[in-house]
Amino acid sequence: MAGAATNPLTISYKCEGVSAGSSGSVDTQQHARRWFLKTALSYLGTPYVWGGDDPSGFDCSGFVVECLKTVGLVRDNEDLTAEGLRRRFLASQVTTPASGRLLFNLEDSGRTATHVVICLDDCFQIGAGGGDRDTVDIASAWQKNAYVRIRPIRLVAGRTMILDPMAEHDYLQ
Repeated sequence: MAGAATNPLTISYKCEGVSAGSSGSVDTQQHARRWFLKTALSYLGTPYVWGGDDPSGFDCSGFVVECLKTVGLVRDNEDLTAEGLRRRFLASQVTTPASGRLLFNLEDSGRTATHVVICLDDCFQIGAGGGDRDTVDIASAWQKNAYVRIRPIRLVAGRTMILDPMAEHDYLQ
């Protein structure tokens, strides 16, 4: 694309079912998953900011909540932590990662979620990471290399939970 400005953090990633201009009849749940993943990918490279919940900077749950708002699974005025998201969608626990599912890291006891990302497929995830409580602005995010990024999925027995937020909502099926 001659003359187009490029972002050095822009990564082209083809995810099953996510393509601009796809046509044909798709059920509502598949359509919602597509928009959910498109939204997530659109924030690639956004800085990680502790407590962040908008495109100027996200923490892990702020990023996921913003993406869930796109498909109506979280209301505009809601602000949920990773643990709050785990509780919200707990009834939809599954055993394998797949497009549009949420992957939670649990603390040592395995009872509380401390981090959440979105599965792009069964191999890769997208999420806001690399920061901590001290990552409070964009400058500290860049110093820590903390931003919305794609990483391979790593499952740890007893410390990982996978939930499908779209599975339990009748209006999406």
